[in-house]
Amino acid sequence: MLDHDVEAALYDAVRGGVHRAAAAAAAVLSLVPHPARSLLDVGCGTGLVTERLARPGLRLLGADSAPGMVRAAAGRVPGVVLADARRLPLPDASVDAVSSVWLLHLVRDARAVVAEAARVLRPGGVFVTTVDMDAAHGPGDDIEAVLAPHRAVAPYDRAERIEAFGAAHGLAPAGETRFTGHGQGRTPRRTAQALLRGEYASRLTARGPVAEKLAAELRVLPAPDEHRPEPRYRVIALRRAAVP
Repeated sequence: MLDHDVEAALYDAVRGGVHRAAAAAAAVLSLVPHPARSLLDVGCGTGLVTERLARPGLRLLGADSAPGMVRAAAGRVPGVVLADARRLPLPDASVDAVSSVWLLHLVRDARAVVAEAARVLRPGGVFVTTVDMDAAHGPGDDIEAVLAPHRAVAPYDRAERIEAFGAAHGLAPAGETRFTGHGQGRTPRRTAQALLRGEYASRLTARGPVAEKLAAELRVLPAPDEHRPEPRYRVIALRRAAVP
């Protein structure tokens, strides 16, 4: 599994940088109602996306469980705290919006994350999150053709699953959008390396010798250092009912 505390120093550079962060932030903000006055970005990482969620009248907060990420984010966004997404240090009904970008696909206990987002949302507030991470890469992608037979049957961030968790805590679908993961077109060689480092551990059933076999298949694909098409990420909004 990727150690986000260790990776913090290099994370932005290898994940698409500012261009990708700006696209993600624009997608999230398109689903946050303009009357919102506070937004908590859960799993904020280095804060590269979080700082781009700024708009007039909207107070930003951030939370991440990796100390290295929090140190990086604190230089960009005031009010970043070290916290587990399942146990946020906020009172009930204290923020107007909660966002999580590229988080739920890593979290086995996504139900608890959604429940906690619902707890801290004020009536009428929205939880905005990326879902269906693995579906972001097109079916015609040759890398995906190698990985697909070993994909988890029920990924942690499957949209229907997240929506069901939301419904159990009073959240209803309130819109969706998509954005391009600029700079995230994969290469076979780097995907093989990531696979062997365990970066796909939460999303693939391949382990040990099977993972090594898949890595070998990836390395012999044509143009192993050529970037494949950039992914298109799906973002959904779940709204807490307003008080009548």
